[in-house]
Amino acid sequence: MAEKVSAEAHAAYQRIHATPEFAELKRSYFGFVVPVTIAFMVWYLAYVLLSNYAHGFMAHKLFGNINVALVFGLLQFLTTFIIAVWYARFAAARMDPTADRLRDEFEAEIER
Repeated sequence: MAEKVSAEAHAAYQRIHATPEFAELKRSYFGFVVPVTIAFMVWYLAYVLLSNYAHGFMAHKLFGNINVALVFGLLQFLTTFIIAVWYARFAAARMDPTADRLRDEFEAEIER
């Protein structure tokens, strides 16, 4: 069930949205997300392209039945996990304090 947004809540959001703290919060978020997403996509597309066009390289056996393609594929999972942990730590250290403060201001303003 969606709640109707009051005029006070909308005004409070607009005021907070215009603050330098909110702008810094967005800048921090995009400053992390955009470069990391681009880097991950390049890494992922390199894996896909190598799998399609560099058969000899990807089929190269490293040891036993383990080849480069399998290692690269497993590294995709590892990379995803590392990025998730990295983002969680980044958000907790750089974004959450500001977001919490802004949320508290918003809630205090609409409760008046």
